[in-house]
Amino acid sequence: MSSEIRDIRLAGSGEQKIEWVKRNCDLLRTLEEEFTKTKPFLGKKITLSVHLEAKTAYLCKVLAAGGATMFVTGSNPLSTQDDVAAALAAAGLEVHAWYGATPEEYQQHIRAALAGGPNLIIDDGGDLVHMIHTKMQHLIPDIIGGCEETTTGIIRLEAMNRAGQLRFPMIRVNNADCKHFFDNRYGTGQSVWDGIMRTTNLIVAGKTVVVAGYGWCGKGVSMRAKGLGAKVIVTEIDPVRAIEAVMDGFEVMPMKEAAKRGDFFVTVTGCDKVIDEEDFAVMKDGAILSNAGHFDCEIDMARLRQIAVETKEMRRNIMGYRLPAGQWIFVLGEGRLVNLACGDGHPAEIMDMSFAIQALSAKYLVEHGDTLKEKLIDVPRSVDQDVAARKLAFLGKHIDVLTPEQEAYLNRSLTE
Repeated sequence: MSSEIRDIRLAGSGEQKIEWVKRNCDLLRTLEEEFTKTKPFLGKKITLSVHLEAKTAYLCKVLAAGGATMFVTGSNPLSTQDDVAAALAAAGLEVHAWYGATPEEYQQHIRAALAGGPNLIIDDGGDLVHMIHTKMQHLIPDIIGGCEETTTGIIRLEAMNRAGQLRFPMIRVNNADCKHFFDNRYGTGQSVWDGIMRTTNLIVAGKTVVVAGYGWCGKGVSMRAKGLGAKVIVTEIDPVRAIEAVMDGFEVMPMKEAAKRGDFFVTVTGCDKVIDEEDFAVMKDGAILSNAGHFDCEIDMARLRQIAVETKEMRRNIMGYRLPAGQWIFVLGEGRLVNLACGDGHPAEIMDMSFAIQALSAKYLVEHGDTLKEKLIDVPRSVDQDVAARKLAFLGKHIDVLTPEQEAYLNRSLTE
């Protein structure tokens, strides 16, 4: 099957973006060199569904350098960059994605990317796993396993695993220290505000920001909002995380109260209807809503469209909704991932670590997949430590090493 993209003539622009990413991704560049020599994926087919922009494209090229036949699609209709998709297709990879895909087109792209019969999958949000288990079960015997990039996807996998439905091993890449500590916290924190600020061209300092969810992504979004001079309110359902937010210096309250006070809202929960009709009704005129969770359900967009008495596009990626009481509220990027729908996603150096984890986890599956007994597994500690050590070296930093005496002290038995 040939690639399904918008316009192959855009490839030049996409190649330029990928080259810039390559220049700033030391880990992936090193892995590309290693994989070119060792060919760990020779004879293997990999289907990848991740936000299709330049950093993802470079990961695809690294895997291809390792011998993989790549089938590539996006993981969100508004995060695909058409020039990047064209660049991958021009390089000989099979790509099925374009910006602004309808729900039907998006599903067809997922199906087409799987049609080649993958041995490995790399998923972001669980759409590949869902399609395989519900509509393409004939593919399962040839699948060694896969990797899941994000919190939302892991939530879906854990539910499947509890129900005994997961049919092949999946590695929880998001749970790796070198992923969630840096990607979720620093990557999301920076890229969310990059997307919001470039889209709205409004100041953040002095405004009240409401962050729904205080996991690693919520921590990053809150920290960066504070750094920009905002007053931050956190909403949570977990009492431990709520206490953490309080001790980090933020106000904590239910969304029903926070909705009255916010100028900017960012949802980062992985749940649905975090901001609902009751919240819309009490918001200030001019409140700006955005979502940084994987799916476009955290803001109840369906209900908002139903109750709005007027709808107007205010600016690219900003849709205004006038409510019955007369106030306008504005939603960025259709309530989809604001850092990708309205920006370029996480910084290259951050995704360098996350995608190095992905590449090495895929290699681990090839080497150990037939011995894995559990269907849902964590990234091996050795992979996490390897990525961290490599990154430190590229940063020019050094750390202490235990002496033999110190190792003996730490490993002594209670009776010694």
